[in-house]
Amino acid sequence: MEDKPLRWALTTAIAPIAWGSTYYVTRHVLPADAALWGAVIRCLPAGLLVLVFTRRLPSGSWWWRSFVLGALTVGGLNVLVYVAAQRLATSLAATIMSTSAAALLLLSWVVLRQRPTLRAAGGAALGIVGVILMLQPGASGAPDAVGVAASVVAMLASSLGFVLTRRWGSGVPPLTMTAWQLIAGSLLVLPLAVLVEGRPPALDPSAIAGFAYVIVIATAVAYAVWFNGLARLPGAVVGIVGLLNPVTGVLLGVILGGERLDPAALVGLALVLLGVVAGATPARRRPTPAT
Repeated sequence: MEDKPLRWALTTAIAPIAWGSTYYVTRHVLPADAALWGAVIRCLPAGLLVLVFTRRLPSGSWWWRSFVLGALTVGGLNVLVYVAAQRLATSLAATIMSTSAAALLLLSWVVLRQRPTLRAAGGAALGIVGVILMLQPGASGAPDAVGVAASVVAMLASSLGFVLTRRWGSGVPPLTMTAWQLIAGSLLVLPLAVLVEGRPPALDPSAIAGFAYVIVIATAVAYAVWFNGLARLPGAVVGIVGLLNPVTGVLLGVILGGERLDPAALVGLALVLLGVVAGATPARRRPTPAT
């Protein structure tokens, strides 16, 4: 059966929606000041869980490739996002990360030779403008330079990692790729967590339930469908779908956290959704005229 781009775009959307939900879960359920251990507790069990299903270890060059990709998409990403979260308003950090839609588009063009369509480029631009309106990053005063740098590097590193995953992983099933990167990235963060944060944090029942959610849904399932989308869709389309991440975070803050959206934020939300639909929905083919 031939793959349908729209179906894979909808499946891939599970990942940014699940990642967007972790903002609320982390803030209200998981222990504070344990970002490094939080990344290990989240990603290492998820990688081992996926490995149980795949039952395949890296071989040859895939040993070092797994650690390079794991550093870019899992380990380094989590550490840099932690630094950005400590120094920047959430709105500004999320806005910078949303530009990964443009980064994936450009890197896929340069590295994978996937020339973006005008539809995809327009959708990415519209979505990024919508995120800026929705989150209003300038409302919190002058930004911290180190926090901005960490957020930009995190965005570029993860985008490069996702593109290299597509380039290197043509012969590796997406589920196997998921397991290798999650485990390798976690192992890179583990010694840093021990040095910086000491012993793992104590977990109460609500924190255990929160970690169970982020391990299974927001990490194992989310990374699996994301890498599956990277294997089947142009990088530009995957990047546009990723704009659903900040949208989910904002909507959960409104629904569960009692936050409010002003008119500009509502316009931004509509623009993001319009950009995702416009950029990720494949254009209809015109029927061939009868001869």
